[in-house]
Amino acid sequence: MNKNILFINLGGIGDEILFLPAIISLKEEFPTAKITLALEQRSSAILELTSFIDKTIFVNKTKLGMINLLFKMWLGKYDCVISSGSNKLISVLLFLSGIKTRIGYNTGKLSEKLLTTSVQLNKSVYAVKMYHRLVSPLTSIVTNRPIFDKVELKPKQNDTILIHPGVSQKSISQGVVKTISAQEWADLINYLAKSGKKILLTGGNDDKETIKVIMENLSLDSKVEFVDTNFSLKNLAELISSVETFVCSDSAPLHIAVGVGTKTFVFFGSTDYKKLIPENSDIIPILNNFKCPIRPCLWEHRTTSCENLGCLKFDLKSVANQILLN
Repeated sequence: MNKNILFINLGGIGDEILFLPAIISLKEEFPTAKITLALEQRSSAILELTSFIDKTIFVNKTKLGMINLLFKMWLGKYDCVISSGSNKLISVLLFLSGIKTRIGYNTGKLSEKLLTTSVQLNKSVYAVKMYHRLVSPLTSIVTNRPIFDKVELKPKQNDTILIHPGVSQKSISQGVVKTISAQEWADLINYLAKSGKKILLTGGNDDKETIKVIMENLSLDSKVEFVDTNFSLKNLAELISSVETFVCSDSAPLHIAVGVGTKTFVFFGSTDYKKLIPENSDIIPILNNFKCPIRPCLWEHRTTSCENLGCLKFDLKSVANQILLN
């Protein structure tokens, strides 16, 4: 069946990676369908990883940007539109598009009237499952993890640990702290280096200052090699696929690691790890015992990090032992 399908998913690159399995399932159901993804410009690197997306529309999350998107929806002659937005006005936008089949989350009576199918939003599950429910009315195919068909998986290098300390600078500018400090990353690497394993360090454009501080605080006997991926998401994915163990923050590289199947340890503080990693023994959350009555708080109770950050205080020697013993 030929279909012209528009997906709308606005967010960072991590959100696009988590959304990708839903696109893949529908493409497998309708192999000749043309898939268009409306996304933010900052997440365009998703195209380095997948060929399941035929066309993109870049969207600004402003009133003018939404009006521009509506015009493009009118011109696109789409048979179906599927949106991940949970804002109550999303159903109005989809209705005004005039697209015959309109699927989105049930946000109340308005969505039930304006969408052809409204899907129950369950934010308590792994995000891949949450997004995948949007395509369940159209296919029984289930894709449980991101698949990167443009990425060449590399042979594993035994006894290698890759460190990616970074998080999005946009999240930091918005007051969201989801990782340990650069000094603490250096301390962790110093502990890991004592094991004799090969330690690799990498990062993106947002991580230059963090990498600089880490390198300045490494012990003289800590042999660490920096690997430059030239700010390419594809290169990063292939690098992660090549190592025995990956250590990172709650950020996009985590979701890449899930897709390429590398054993990964992830620092989690104020976010809910159950929503961000699959039930998979190869993806291991690094947690502490900090007691907070509203933990996990970020996105559930707060939109910025608190000043305490007790949930991101770790015994790094113990963390290193946890990584080395698994």
